[in-house]
Amino acid sequence: MPAHLSFDDFVAACQRPLRRSLRVNTLKISVADFLQLVAPYGWQLTPVPWCEEGFWIERDDDDALPLGSTAEHLSGLFYIQEASSMLPVSALFADGNQPQRVMDVAAAPGSKTTQIAARMGNEGAILANEFSASRVKVLHANISRCGIRNVALTHFDGRVFGAALPESFDAILLDAPCSGEGVVRKDPDALKNWSAESNTEIAGTQRELLDSAFHALKPGGTLVYSTCTLNREENEDVLAWLLSAYPQAVEIVPLGELFPDAEKALTAEGYLHVFPQIYDCEGFFVARLRKTAAIEALPAPGYKVGKFPFMPMKTREAAAVVEAAAAVGLHWNDSLSLWQRDKEIWLFPTEMAPLFGKVRFSRIGLRLAETFNKGFRWQHEAIIALESDPRRHFELNQAEAEEWYRGRDVWPETPPKQDDVIVTFQGHPLGLAKKVGSRLKNSYPRELVRDGKLFAAARSPE
Repeated sequence: MPAHLSFDDFVAACQRPLRRSLRVNTLKISVADFLQLVAPYGWQLTPVPWCEEGFWIERDDDDALPLGSTAEHLSGLFYIQEASSMLPVSALFADGNQPQRVMDVAAAPGSKTTQIAARMGNEGAILANEFSASRVKVLHANISRCGIRNVALTHFDGRVFGAALPESFDAILLDAPCSGEGVVRKDPDALKNWSAESNTEIAGTQRELLDSAFHALKPGGTLVYSTCTLNREENEDVLAWLLSAYPQAVEIVPLGELFPDAEKALTAEGYLHVFPQIYDCEGFFVARLRKTAAIEALPAPGYKVGKFPFMPMKTREAAAVVEAAAAVGLHWNDSLSLWQRDKEIWLFPTEMAPLFGKVRFSRIGLRLAETFNKGFRWQHEAIIALESDPRRHFELNQAEAEEWYRGRDVWPETPPKQDDVIVTFQGHPLGLAKKVGSRLKNSYPRELVRDGKLFAAARSPE
């Protein structure tokens, strides 16, 4: 424990329930508009000092309606994220840093990937990697819900990237797997299997991940290393190893001015070592490094990637897709390019193209459509993520929106004039609907359908 902090205060903080927090998804709504939208609910929102989009939240109706079942969460207007976990991305983009190609080495469930995408304004490209196969699906679901289109997903041990993609990224976030000592407020069982031997073993893995990430970083690029643990062995000592391994190629970028009162958690080296009692949040550690010179490359990986299964669409075919998409209200810019595999049409982040064929991707960008007969079947994730023409929108009332999320067809009092419309609630797209007689046929993906109480209780009585 640092000299200026009390161990008794630390224990007391760990025994207090963790404050809930959320981050507004500025890809879909501004902070000001979000605050105005939720004002009738009586939510108490306290700003998080290190993230302009972050708020601690207190709600009276938390037991009656989970935060994840509110309309604003279902439509991707906010992400439920612990306040201290917003720190690494804030550090990554500090001082006006605007990287075009970013890697998130350990990305699931997606809180930091979605935060990075919002800071990039959906431009450029993000490689989001997750080693756990079961968590890749959750990662994609959160990316899709938040309307993100510039992400490519991979499923690897993060130690492969230094050799597979040397000096390929402007910025890298390594939120490393750790012993989790900082999360006891959220998970009282987090330390049940804790041991000093385990910490030593984990630190070895962290050094290997950090070494790989540093090799994958371009000279001049930024690397943020973070954990949700508190011991020096997994934090300061891991970074000391990197500094000693590459003394001529790495420098620490101090974080003491990242936000007001950051100095309360500042270490002598310039890192942020956040104990729970300092800001009343989870324990966390964040370091920011800059790669100042190229380093010797690692041996080339021995595996075979295989043939890349997609082809860029030819000009004439691409023009037909663009025209057909515009007819249903979908638009995109040059940061995305059209690719095809059999009957599938995809939009890939243009900035990611130089990496195609170097590693195997689980998923890239957006699945836009499937060809059938002489038309296109537009995909839900594209409807949510792409800019859409308001003239194609059809606003649902609250009861109709609930029916939509339950996977049921909607019977509006006054049906739309067009046959194909993007249904919205609170002005934000929920999906594509086809008019069949006087009903709107529901296209909401079956795996996303919700049961139980939804967002009706979120609104205060009129």
